[in-house]
Amino acid sequence: MNKHIDVKNSRANDAGLAKNTQIELDSNCISMVADAVGTPFYCYSPEVIAQAYEELSTALSPVGASVCYAVKANGNLSILQLLSRLGCGMDIVSGGEMERALEAGVPASRIIFSGVGKSPREIARALTEGVHQINVESPAEFHLVADIAASLGLRAPVALRVNPDVDAQTHAKISTGKKGDKFGVALGDVAGLFEAAAGRAEIEMVGLAVHIGSQILDLSPYRRAYGVLADLVRDLRTQGHAVPRLDLGGGIGIAYGDQGAPSVAELAAIIAETVGGLGCALTVEPGRWLVGRAGALVTTVLYTKEAGERTLAIVDAGMNDLVRPALYGAVHPLGVVRSARGGEGQSYGVVGPVCESSDIFGVYDDLPQLAAGDLVAFLCAGAYSASMASTYNARDLVPEVFVSNGRFRIVRRRQTTRELMALEKDTVWQDVESGPAPENRKGIA
Repeated sequence: MNKHIDVKNSRANDAGLAKNTQIELDSNCISMVADAVGTPFYCYSPEVIAQAYEELSTALSPVGASVCYAVKANGNLSILQLLSRLGCGMDIVSGGEMERALEAGVPASRIIFSGVGKSPREIARALTEGVHQINVESPAEFHLVADIAASLGLRAPVALRVNPDVDAQTHAKISTGKKGDKFGVALGDVAGLFEAAAGRAEIEMVGLAVHIGSQILDLSPYRRAYGVLADLVRDLRTQGHAVPRLDLGGGIGIAYGDQGAPSVAELAAIIAETVGGLGCALTVEPGRWLVGRAGALVTTVLYTKEAGERTLAIVDAGMNDLVRPALYGAVHPLGVVRSARGGEGQSYGVVGPVCESSDIFGVYDDLPQLAAGDLVAFLCAGAYSASMASTYNARDLVPEVFVSNGRFRIVRRRQTTRELMALEKDTVWQDVESGPAPENRKGIA
């Protein structure tokens, strides 16, 4: 019988994992994939993604809410194709994400374009493609969308993303719904923009949107935010404005350690109690919840060394491959895939090779004695992991692999430094017709 990966938590997350918080990895299969592909690499279980979508869809069915996946969590084409086949729409925040969704076969009619800084080119492309709606986040963007739609002879389906001034009680860098955050239209500006829309034939005001943050574990902020939204809908309707749709955003968290994970059934109940009776078409936009638990970053131990009172295990994955620990202080559960020496009770600081002191993944207890060549995996790494990877230190961009029923398929090949250098070769100087005087062109040879 194949041995499943032995999971260890860091002391930052205490001991033990909440049930069903990560992909169940077959150590023999992952070990063979590592030998074939090389480490580090991301692997995903399409079955875990499909199960998450079905669980969420079932929970939301009583309130009639549709699901649009937040592409920023992981934009791999194979993941987008899988979710699209299941009937999932897409929530995008850039023109590049729109290109990915369209390439994956997602109909434009199932795409919602969010984001605080859409360019004129991105807005024009979204309108031309016929996206389901554009979530506008400022009065200036509202007028730009209207002008572009008028120039194209099109009518823009617009929802106003409101800022409800609700603290999501999550990490400060992923909280998006408080007054002073860059996201959303201030509540005091909403009625005026609905009035402005009534005077512009090129704008179809289709509703309101809200998104208060990511990795939300306590669901009470949703109740407050949706309550603000419900009051706003009622106020707008008394002023004669139709509000046919509500985009409720995403952000529901997963358990990375033993802190527990929120229930999607509880989220559905909150939706029903706050906005369920308004007669609006409802949409939710999860990202991490659908794919986070389905992925792992597999890496090889390169060396062990003593550093003061701590023993370090230096692995071949770095902060460029998985930046969440350095950026957010996140700690991913660690799975032992292959260990030559065995045993238990060892404590290691697991670090990467990048030339930064912040390139540390965590301190993990109760590990076997690690040695060069052993394989470990950072779990719950399906979201905001590969999508945030870089080539810092001129390191290859990590590949991604689907693993299913004893088979694997590379869904993004490793991008090598040699391939990237090709983008920098054979460039030519071009004349600039106008610009600063030569003496002002500092730094130009």
